[in-house]
Amino acid sequence: MTYAVIIIMGVLIALPNILSEKTLAAWPSWLPSTKISLGLDLRGGSHLVLEVDRPSLEAEWLQNLTQDARNTLELAKIPTTSIRREQNNVVVTVRDPSQRQAAQTELAKLVNQVTWGTSIGVSDLDIAPRGDSAITLHPSEVGLSHRISGAVDQSLEIIRQRVDQVGVAEPTIQRVGADRVLVQLPGEQDPSHLKQLLGSTAKMSFHLLGRTGDRGVSTLQDEEGQSYPVEDRVLLSGDRLTDARVAFDPNNNQPVVSFRFDQTGATRFADITRQNVGNPFAIVLDGKVLSAPVIREPITGGAGQISGSFTVEGANTLAALLRAGALPAKLNVIEERTVGADLGGDAIERGILSGLAGFGLVMGFILLLYGTWGLLAVVALALNVILTFAGLSIIGSTLTLPGIAGIVLGIGLAVDANVLINERIREESRKGRGVHAAIDQGFQKAYSTIIDSNVTALIATVLLFWFGSGPVRGFAVTMGLGIAISMFTAVSVVRVAMISITTRFKLKTISINALVPIRLIPDGTKIDFMKARLVGLGISAFLSISSVILFFTPGLNYGVDFKGGIQIEVSTEQAADLGAFRAGLERLGLGEVALQEFGDSNHILLRVERQPGPESAQNEAVEKLKTEIQTIDPTSQIQRTEVVGPKVSGELATAGFLSVILASIAMLIYIWSRFEWPFAVGAIATLILDVTKTIGFF
Repeated sequence: MTYAVIIIMGVLIALPNILSEKTLAAWPSWLPSTKISLGLDLRGGSHLVLEVDRPSLEAEWLQNLTQDARNTLELAKIPTTSIRREQNNVVVTVRDPSQRQAAQTELAKLVNQVTWGTSIGVSDLDIAPRGDSAITLHPSEVGLSHRISGAVDQSLEIIRQRVDQVGVAEPTIQRVGADRVLVQLPGEQDPSHLKQLLGSTAKMSFHLLGRTGDRGVSTLQDEEGQSYPVEDRVLLSGDRLTDARVAFDPNNNQPVVSFRFDQTGATRFADITRQNVGNPFAIVLDGKVLSAPVIREPITGGAGQISGSFTVEGANTLAALLRAGALPAKLNVIEERTVGADLGGDAIERGILSGLAGFGLVMGFILLLYGTWGLLAVVALALNVILTFAGLSIIGSTLTLPGIAGIVLGIGLAVDANVLINERIREESRKGRGVHAAIDQGFQKAYSTIIDSNVTALIATVLLFWFGSGPVRGFAVTMGLGIAISMFTAVSVVRVAMISITTRFKLKTISINALVPIRLIPDGTKIDFMKARLVGLGISAFLSISSVILFFTPGLNYGVDFKGGIQIEVSTEQAADLGAFRAGLERLGLGEVALQEFGDSNHILLRVERQPGPESAQNEAVEKLKTEIQTIDPTSQIQRTEVVGPKVSGELATAGFLSVILASIAMLIYIWSRFEWPFAVGAIATLILDVTKTIGFF
């Protein structure tokens, strides 16, 4: 009864995934209606990983610390000779050495006690004397980590507001690790617009213009490269803005951004414009001059507008940035992936077909081997898939293409359990045991083997989830669910079903026969594998050593995930001319261009090494590639774009190698604890040989 309840609940939870939205709308409210979320590789969209720029955050902290130290000592009436930044420190020199201790006491008020990790009540600032009259203020590592964590928390909400401004449905915005933010936007196909929207700090400020070369004056440029001598002193910051909207200049019908201040900002803005009539006034965003008009008259209404060479899209983006507010720190794009909606639809179709084909082949194999009793195994496999989807719905996991691969592999592992059970029952029946004794002994003898194989597989799966990210975790989740559920469907459900059937029909013996009387290996066949052990070991060693040599020369053919760089998938109406594409793309001077057919002659995959320079260099390279692709073949379409930075690729490679090593150690420990130690060593040696041979194929 309990098993039946679990199965019925699982079916009801999984059922909404195959129902239309119209049907679900009429679905009773007391029934489950949650569908599994599809990953971007199945429905298309953009994926970005943003990382807090540690150097810029530290630089801003030191700049603020310098000003805070100056204000603190001025308030305490302690004169100073200098307050300067020196590498990652702020050095304060007092004029009178006898006041150094008093200055240090005052500066200690700038210290905050923070909690980070296992550290509780740790100072975010280290203050120490230097010589007779100087004091050093040094941001602690714990303090910096705490600020980065706080910046990520603030950034999550601001990014969410920015995404809401442009109306993207079902966005995924979440923290990844200590200093990263993951953003996934289904259907968003313009990564450059997305990066502009999310990567801009959007710190807006208002300054007067000074004279080039004067102290406290910096030279800033606008979008067109024109330079302006801008005073460093901020007269008014953008955090006083309450609204920003796109409007059109009635004189030339060009888009402008109108803004409005809060009451305090409006009063301050009126005072500034009243005192500086006739002077140029710079509006600065993230270190670039947006506009530098001359103040013609006092502006007392608390509103203004920013004009410039805006497109409608650019003006909308700027308005959205100003409404959402400034990010607390600069965010760098370290990973970018874009999948076209058409490619996502094709991936769903291929995933369903591959899953059905795999299930069909396995079903045919089981029925061929075990006849009518094989139907129970087929039903168990179907339940395994249904309950896996139910599990994904319950935990709210996202289904990706690697996740479908994990489900298919989980079916394969579940089949192993069914094969073991049927073979053991068949062996017991041949010994003349009765039906219930054969079933009982068959399950008992198969059970320990099933447990051992599933535990070792789960060890690898858990490590994949622990060290993996994104699609790798999706694969680990579905595979792990499949393994765990197979213990229920293949062992418990099948056993209860077999006992119920044999009891109902009052069977005295159980005969598990093949549907077609064909034995791949005749009964009684004995093969002395140990006689050929030297030949087998020699061939295995040769292949493994060859693979290791190939690992170094010419080396592995790393993908963009491990090597970093740019990868673009292109589809064409006719068979793609690789020669024409290669010649055209190499003229761009972006380094070596690797081209290959991908699936069929109408799809090509191109890889370009990561470009030197900042993130903007990668964006420019991607746009050059896309433009040249359209020039070479106007019918071509960009199906997928990936840009992976060296930091992400290095982390993925490290995590991959580390997971293999730890999985081997964990399996060694488990097998050692379950069996005698020579079996554990032999199993790991075999695993290493298998891994090295696999590497040789790449």
